[in-house]
Amino acid sequence: MSSRRRFLGSVAAGAGALTAVGASGPHAAAAPRATGPDGEPGYDVPLGIAMEGYRTAWPVRFLPLVNQGETVNMAYLDIAPATGSVPTGRTVLLLHGKNFDGGAWEPTARSLAAAGHRVVVPDQVGFGRSSKPALDYSFELLAGNTVVLLDRLGVDRADVVGHSMGGMLGVRFALAHPDRIRKLVLANPVGLEDYRELVPALSTERLFADELANTNLAAIRGFYRSYVVEWRRLYERNVELRYRVTLGGEYPRWALASARTYQMAYHQPVVQDLPKLRLPVLLVIGQEDRAAVGKSYATPENRAKLGNFPVLGRAAAAAIPGSRLLELTGVGHLPQLEARGRFEREVLGFLAE
Repeated sequence: MSSRRRFLGSVAAGAGALTAVGASGPHAAAAPRATGPDGEPGYDVPLGIAMEGYRTAWPVRFLPLVNQGETVNMAYLDIAPATGSVPTGRTVLLLHGKNFDGGAWEPTARSLAAAGHRVVVPDQVGFGRSSKPALDYSFELLAGNTVVLLDRLGVDRADVVGHSMGGMLGVRFALAHPDRIRKLVLANPVGLEDYRELVPALSTERLFADELANTNLAAIRGFYRSYVVEWRRLYERNVELRYRVTLGGEYPRWALASARTYQMAYHQPVVQDLPKLRLPVLLVIGQEDRAAVGKSYATPENRAKLGNFPVLGRAAAAAIPGSRLLELTGVGHLPQLEARGRFEREVLGFLAE
């Protein structure tokens, strides 16, 4: 896929086109069955690539859009300030990573709502409950979709919290739409280095084939385990979702979208954009994180150089004018879950300043 960036427009597909589905109870799958001597969960019920039937804590709504001539649906949560809280009048936008979905933000969303914030959590097109079209994905495209969503919700400005690839999107969102963002929190964002320097470029066809073959439950769980210092069952949700979509008939469509969004993250780093940011930025960096886009495709020598977040975080903080760096020892790629209490206190304090 070409590395050039295209944003061919993101327009809502008609007035009053918002639709919603109610929050469901437990997801449609049977209870996990224990497998193996370690008692790790196993799954044998397929899950649709839009997570159809999987439980959600809040009603899921859909915004129809037209991207590159194709009609798509963007899923999102619109969470009101919690009952009993003092509304702040501000909205916080939570942006998920590539190997996650909006639902992975549930603990953070609850904390923000309890503090009186309105919380908007989209699944970007290509991810989670949203459509999985074969687009030429770009961060400009996703940012444009997000602006359309904010317009529909009547949100003029939002505080933005982005994790992993969501941090890359947060940076591009802030640069492309500076009037729509008040403050930016980046939680272990990828893209703080140019992966093209150490990871070979691959065709979308190769990436698609690799995604199609990535159907082993133990390997998928191992991948998510590599993100964190200490594995907890809280993280198993990511494993379940990733594995169960492989059991469904539409998995090839999911795999192609994943390959195309990999190309986006690989070809569009944000490290060169950091000095251009002109807003308050909080960098939250788990010091044990070594995640990097395409790391498995690099040579062993180059693999050892990638994803050094202690170094990358300090370099990013130095590059972003007036930014603040929070380094969390003993924490990996998921600071919002691994160090939940500290993360929420720091983010809430930063947003309240």
